Amino acid sequence: MADQKPGFEVDLTNCDREPIHELGAIQPFGFLLALSTDWMVRRASANIDQFFGISAEDMLGTSAIALFGEHAVHTIRNRLAMLRGPDAVERLFGIRLADGRRFDFALHMTSDTVVIEGEATLEETSTDAGSAIRAMMGRLDETPDETAFYREGARQVRALTGFDRVMVYRFDTDGSGVVVAEAARAGIGNFLDLRYPATDIPKQARQLYIRTPFRIIANVNAEPVPILPRLDETGAPIDLSLSVLRSVSPIHIEYLKNMGVGASLSISIIVEGKLWGLFACHHYNHRRPSFERRSIAELFGQMFALKLESRERRDLSKFETAARASSDRLLAAVAGDATLLDNPDWLAAMLRETVPCDGIAIWINGKCSHTGLTPPPEAFPALVRRLNAMAAGRIFATDHLVGTLPAAADYQDVAAGMLSIPISRSPRDYVMLFRQEKLRTVKWAGDPHKPAQLGPNGARLTPRKSFELWSQEVRGRSDPFTPVEIRIAEMLRASLIEVVLRLSDDAQEERRRFSERQELLIAELNHRVRNILSLIRGLVRQSLDPEADTRNTIALLEGRIESLARAHDQITQDNWSAAPLGRLIETEAAAYLASKSQRLSCNGPAVLLAPNAFSTMALVFHELMTNSAKYGALSDSGTVDVTWQINEEGDLHIRWRERGGPPVQAPKRQGFGTTIIQRSIPYDLGGTATVRYALTGLEADFCVPARHISREEPGRAAPAAPAAVTLAPGEAAPVVKPLSGVVLLVEDSLIIAMDAEDILTRLGATRVVTAATIAQAQRELAAEQFELAVLDVNLGSETSLPVAQSLRDRGTPYIFATGYGEQLRLPEEHEGATVIQKPYTIVSLGGGIARALRPEG
Repeated sequence: MADQKPGFEVDLTNCDREPIHELGAIQPFGFLLALSTDWMVRRASANIDQFFGISAEDMLGTSAIALFGEHAVHTIRNRLAMLRGPDAVERLFGIRLADGRRFDFALHMTSDTVVIEGEATLEETSTDAGSAIRAMMGRLDETPDETAFYREGARQVRALTGFDRVMVYRFDTDGSGVVVAEAARAGIGNFLDLRYPATDIPKQARQLYIRTPFRIIANVNAEPVPILPRLDETGAPIDLSLSVLRSVSPIHIEYLKNMGVGASLSISIIVEGKLWGLFACHHYNHRRPSFERRSIAELFGQMFALKLESRERRDLSKFETAARASSDRLLAAVAGDATLLDNPDWLAAMLRETVPCDGIAIWINGKCSHTGLTPPPEAFPALVRRLNAMAAGRIFATDHLVGTLPAAADYQDVAAGMLSIPISRSPRDYVMLFRQEKLRTVKWAGDPHKPAQLGPNGARLTPRKSFELWSQEVRGRSDPFTPVEIRIAEMLRASLIEVVLRLSDDAQEERRRFSERQELLIAELNHRVRNILSLIRGLVRQSLDPEADTRNTIALLEGRIESLARAHDQITQDNWSAAPLGRLIETEAAAYLASKSQRLSCNGPAVLLAPNAFSTMALVFHELMTNSAKYGALSDSGTVDVTWQINEEGDLHIRWRERGGPPVQAPKRQGFGTTIIQRSIPYDLGGTATVRYALTGLEADFCVPARHISREEPGRAAPAAPAAVTLAPGEAAPVVKPLSGVVLLVEDSLIIAMDAEDILTRLGATRVVTAATIAQAQRELAAEQFELAVLDVNLGSETSLPVAQSLRDRGTPYIFATGYGEQLRLPEEHEGATVIQKPYTIVSLGGGIARALRPEG
């Protein structure tokens, strides 16, 4: 058992006060050294001899430079200089020591002590963290709602870490939590929607999750390794708050063992500086992913939190926009007729558009009017006195009114929850919104009220052992008022108070201050919006036209975003390199103009646009084509001619000419689309743009500077086709779903495997089993029968041909996938096997599967 403070024994009555950051021990898969600033060893973990052959007692007071070697020390010192802030931790991977061994290190400072933690570098398949995270973020962006967003996050963390179960665990305001998403190995049960009491994750543990957002317990049965000496010369233990190897509270180890968990991993989800929840990972044996892979998982958790925050802010912005419109209508109406405040029916109709409720009451000057489901009239004096005593001048909201006013039990069926809005300076006037009782069943992971039992280690309470489903019917509560609704109520309060103040001599000054407060709030909100959404936000805001039809506005915005997406697809096909101008125009025309694209002609040399210029030009051509299809030559029977050439300085000149359409007139106002056409190239690329509204048709001339242009190399002759049947990505997909059973997917890339799994499921697969190596694929073959297998030919340092041979011996159909195109040559025994080209698409996979499953005639 790890060292504790003298006289402190952990049990369930005080586990929320257990000093888990001062346990004085680490997990045994690594070592810890605490050094002075001149690299003298102050403390060492007791297992240091297993790594360096020197006992901890003999190492104390010696220099640590000889242990690591000059090169490693130089690297570590440079990284220490990068530490910023009290909770900063730096990581280094694969650092070679003087004896040739490689270690991963975590570095941080506690007071004036340098803490170095090391573990042997694990040889795992290297992962490009930037590419992996970028692709994973893209998949999160594609999720349509928050449920799918949570589920996709759990799924990707499991794929990244390999744990048996990954849960997205969200905290409630009372400290309890609920599993909102789960990705788990088949056959180990389901924890989705289960709720856990606040005592399962004590308060100080939740605080530590903010300081150290990543935590691994590699083996619950491992013996903690003490740090020597336990106390320093001042009698203080070492603070391990930022330690990645920190040992685990014995009561938490007992908790995990009761669940049958052999290893765990947690990634904090921190939104706006607060602990929103966790990625909680369980494995039913010991497991320790490499330090580098764990760091990538931690980075994904941070990016997931940013995405979550941006989604919540986006929803908040939409809600606040609608609420502000309702508030403005209410303000305008009451400003002209203050007696409307005495009309609860009218006020209820206005407020329900902003904050849903079942009833409303207005208390002004000791008189009450109400409508809908509310407490009885005689209950309001006591209710208002209680509000005066505790929440004068502030918004008050509760979903359990009985907890604040016990007398509310008499009417909790109609008014279980309440939101009160004070509408005067003195604590006497309120608008009160009520919500009726909502009976619901909460699913707990075990009975949260069941008394804990004495454990085997003497008179100490032990964590609960039952985690089976336990249902509880909740009464006396309404749907809670969300933080967004409370913020809107604050805005309504300000609006209503402003109406009241308009009746006084200083109304104008108060309105000015209110306007300034609103402007400051808006400025702060805009400042905090993440840069990753800046371009999309700009498109959204610039595309809005209050006079235009909503559907047209949405279609216009979708077209611009799709244009950017198509451009991004083209420039990422060759690892973010230059892409052909001709392909841009043809793709944009085919995507938007459909049959009208035949009336657009293009002519010019083969040139390539740099990625930044490609995206800009995609928007410009999109606007030109949409305008032509709506108002110009392509709206009638005319034609569009696009030509380009490169001058002697290497600049690209592009000409757009419309002919045969309706007479052209210059627009009366410059919209966002016109701004893109006229200003994007000069502003973004440093070129020029000239647009002329000739009566016979729109004419536009553009110049893109040479630094954005390169020549396209002439195409090389294609090599001879292989003997295997090869399906190009463009081959037509089958009309019906070709699959109906379980499919084995052998693919060594995490992101590619997840995409292929989605496509196979859409093609009818009931389940997709993925494997990244030959050994893993052979284990899956031994355990299950498959309808079909999809094999990536190249798996890093090995190929999938042994797996194909096993499938061939079993008579199981299989297809190969490759990114090497026509260069693939299969052995003789696999000649005639179906081969598809990567990247996976529903067209290529569907065609390949149909060919592989086709009965031989």
